Amino acid sequence: MGVNNMKNNKLLVVCIINSGFVDLVMDAAREVGASGGTVIHGRGTGNKQIAKTFGVTISPNKEVVLIVIDEKIHEDVVNAIYKKAGLDAPSQGIVFTLPLDRVAGLSELNVEEEVSDEQK
Repeated sequence: MGVNNMKNNKLLVVCIINSGFVDLVMDAAREVGASGGTVIHGRGTGNKQIAKTFGVTISPNKEVVLIVIDEKIHEDVVNAIYKKAGLDAPSQGIVFTLPLDRVAGLSELNVEEEVSDEQK
C-alpha cells in the first residue's frame, strides 16, 4: 500500500497536556464524536524561562494526545477539549489541528462499498 490521498478531509488533533490528563482529553473528544487516540509521553523544556516571564509554573512532564477525526467535527472536538483541558485547567493544555492530505499506512474503509459487496 502506498501513500493515499484521503477521500474525506481528515485532520490530526494534537493536544499537549500536563501528565495525567489523557482521560480528560479523550472523554471530551469522544463526547462530540471522536474515537480513539494515541498518547506520546514527553518532557517540556524552557520551564524556568516561562515561569520567569509569565509567572506560571509549567510541569515538565507532558503527554501528547493524537486523534484523527473527520474535518466536519473538528470545531466541536477542539472546543470540547479546550473547555475541559485548556490552559486555565490543571492540565494546562493546548490543542491544534493539522490536515492529513496524504497518509502512508492507513486505509479508509468505504462502508457503502462493503455493504454492496455483502448484498451481492
